[in-house]
Formats: sequence, structure tokens, C-alpha cells
Amino acid sequence: MSTLSDLMVAQGRSSVADVEWLHLLVADGQLLADLAFADIVLWVPTESGTFIAVAHSRPSSAATLFYRDFVGQRIKPEWTQQVTQAFESGQIVDTAAPDWYEETPTRVRAVPVMRRPPAGDIATTPQPIAVITRHSNLSEARTPSRQELTFNQCANDLFAMIASGDFPDISAPSGPRRGAPRASDGLIRLDVDGIVTFASPNGLSAFNRMGFAGELEGESLAEVTTALLVGKLIVDESLPLVVTGRAPWRTDIEARGVTVTLRTIPIRHRGDRVGAIVLVRDTTEMRHQEQELLTKDATIREIHHRVKNNLQTVASLLRIQGRRTHSDVARDALNQAMRRVAAIAVVHDTLSEGLDQIVDFDDVFDRVLLLIAEVASGHNTTAHPVKTGSFGSLPSAYATPLALALTELVTNAVEHGLAGRDGEVEISAKRRDGVLRVKVRDNGIGLAEGKVGAGLGTQIVRTLVQGELGGTIDWHTLEGEGTEVTIELPLRWLNQ
Repeated sequence: MSTLSDLMVAQGRSSVADVEWLHLLVADGQLLADLAFADIVLWVPTESGTFIAVAHSRPSSAATLFYRDFVGQRIKPEWTQQVTQAFESGQIVDTAAPDWYEETPTRVRAVPVMRRPPAGDIATTPQPIAVITRHSNLSEARTPSRQELTFNQCANDLFAMIASGDFPDISAPSGPRRGAPRASDGLIRLDVDGIVTFASPNGLSAFNRMGFAGELEGESLAEVTTALLVGKLIVDESLPLVVTGRAPWRTDIEARGVTVTLRTIPIRHRGDRVGAIVLVRDTTEMRHQEQELLTKDATIREIHHRVKNNLQTVASLLRIQGRRTHSDVARDALNQAMRRVAAIAVVHDTLSEGLDQIVDFDDVFDRVLLLIAEVASGHNTTAHPVKTGSFGSLPSAYATPLALALTELVTNAVEHGLAGRDGEVEISAKRRDGVLRVKVRDNGIGLAEGKVGAGLGTQIVRTLVQGELGGTIDWHTLEGEGTEVTIELPLRWLNQ
């Protein structure tokens, strides 16, 4: 399904500012649908003079009228005249009589979407940039409860603000949608002085759990909140703006081990604030889970740090033992083991610095290459490693075996291909068509036929690449002209 941006760009009538404004509006589409107990569809004009749907929100507070999504479809003939009238006049247009959709009586309201330019300009765009239709189901007619009446009034206020360019508010901070309060979580209505005129049962319950024992209606929400936070040393500085309904902000309050998230939407009429909607959600469990995740992340990072330290200690012990060994064969074996351990330590060092288990493998490999200088100096070799392309980010489970495999390949190129001479080792990496392709090429003497796969290092590389990474490896060798090793890793194995 095409995104809102794709659909609007395809129509060619919307500016970048229009697209950004509608993205903000669509982010609150679910809120509008829940408050209105109706399906909400956003239409944008096309070059051919008709309209196309770019967003569709279904209510969670009532049954939907439309089981199939309208996004990407052109407007139906029965709604064209009403939507066109709202778009051309800039006024909200209601149906004079019930509109029938698949034998269901509905009421349709067309709301023009005006965009207010930035920098606090009170003027709006000369004409609407889109139209919202509200489709209410009339088949379930019954006496509405006080909560339903209040929700509908809130929806009407927001639709009027959309038509005047006062909603969405571009000054509102953008935060994560996870944990954001919804209408069903709890709703409090404030008057212009911040006095509660309505509190839904869920909204009242959230404050009861924090220690408030009375009724919210008729109380100042700011005073109630202040009483709950007595003795708190740290309070969000935006809290007064939220609980008085003066600014479109979102904040958390915590009391008696309960965390409640508040989001305020000031209600404006012709630019003047006349009240506010405060959405309330008990996010205690969610905050506990987030804290546990942070604690686990910190623990995992500490483990990586300690593993890195232990591996570096082992590498140092191997280095010391190698220097005290009189046998050249034993010394070489210990030095190779030391480099392998050090390569693994580099990966754990990188993981200890981040919050997730994804590593920038280019940074890892640049640090691994520093180990090769010690190899070259021990073989009277001047090696010039050259890295081209990019590995990108890899999961930690694959970073370790790949780092170890490449350490072996580059070490082999220096020890055997360039032994006793000057030369170049080129490592190229490229991601394409779902495959990570890495080539290690040297301009040394090459390997004699039959030597490939005979050494311990080569066996380690095969095990790591083919066994752990599910990839393939291929050696191309021409004696006297160097060696090229190609590794191909399918990215589906890397969960990319």
C-alpha cells in the first residue's frame, strides 16, 4: 500500500509543507475517529479535479462502516459534491439527510483542512489543502451517555480547529507514539481556567491510583496534581503547562509508584484558547518494562566490557608466553592465537559502547587491521592494507565470526603472500541484491596448487564462513600473481 507521501507526490498538487502538515494530522487520525465514534477519511485533490483517499482511520469506540480500506481509491460519486463544496468554500459541510452506504444510514461531515504557515503567522493558506470526511453510523441510534456526548463535543471542537488551521499544532513536540494516551485510556475536559468539567471513568481511576480520593469534576487539575507531587524533588518543568491546558505538551507524573502520562490539546476558537482536552493513560507497567530493559542493556554492556577485558588479558598472557618460548613453531602458534583472541576482543569492546546488539562493522574491521602491523613486522614485511566499500551494520552474532575470518585471511595474505617483501592487501566490501560480498586480494607470490585449505587458518575460515554464517568462500590463486579470496554472505542470514 502506498504511503501518504507517495500518494500526495503522485497527485502533484501538494507542497512539502502540505505533506508535513497532513502527516501531523494523520498521526491523530485514530484520536479523531475514537472521539467521533466514526470512520475518518482524508482526501487530497488531484490534477483531474477529483479527490483521492490518502488515509483512513477506523474507530475503536464503535463499529466501522467500511471493512475495506479507502487509501489509494478515488472518491465515490455520492460524496464528491459535498467534499468539493467543503474544499472550494473552506467551510464545514454536513449532509442535509442521512446518506446510505450499503443499506446502512450514515451521516457524512466534510471538513476542510487549512494549514497555518510557520513562524506564528495567524493567517492560513488561501484555500484548503485537503478535506476530511467523518462517516457516522446512524443504525445504532440510542440515547447517548454523557461520556459519548462529551467525546462528540471534543471531536466537533477539533474538527472546527482543523477547518481554521489551529489543529494540528506545529509547536507541539514530537514524541514516540508508544505509550501515548488514547481517548479510551482516559479523557479530562478543562475550561479556560483549568477547572475540570468532565472526567471519564478511566481518567478518574488513573488519578485515584496515584492517591487522589475525591471527584475531579469541579477541581483545578493543577491543584490536584500539585497535591499528589508534594515532596517530589524532580518535577517536569512542562507539567504546569500541561495540567492547566495552556500548551500542547505531553509529560509524565508519578506518585505512589504509579506513572501516568498526560497529553494536553488546547481547544481554540478563532485563535483564542477556550479550554483543553487532557488525555490520560496509566503507563506504570510500560515504564517498569522500559526501566528493566535499560537495566538489562546496562548489564549486557557491562558483560561485554568484562569479556573484552578478560580476552585482552588472555591475549597478553599469550604474547608473554610467546616471547619466552624458544621454539619458532610454538612462538608462531601462540602469536596466531593471541591475534584471534584480540580480534574477538575488538568486537566485544564495540558492543560495550552501544545500547543495542548491532555493530558498525567498518569500525570494527578498521581496528582489527591494526593487529596486522604486528604480523608484518614479525616477517620483515611492509604491508599496505587498503579497504574499499562498506560492510555496514551487522548483528553481534555475526560480527564476531566475520571479524575472526577476515583476520585469518589478511594474516595469511601478509604471512604467506607478502612474506619478506613489500606489497598491498586490498579488502573490498559491497552489499548488493541481498548479499554481502567481501574480497581479500594481495599482490604477493600466490599459493601453489594444493595448498588451499591445508592450514589451520584456512580451516577456521571455512568453518566460520560456511558453518556459522551460512556463506560461501572461494580462493583464486595464480602463482606469482597474488591471491584473491571471495566471501559471499546472504543477508537473510543476518536478519537484515
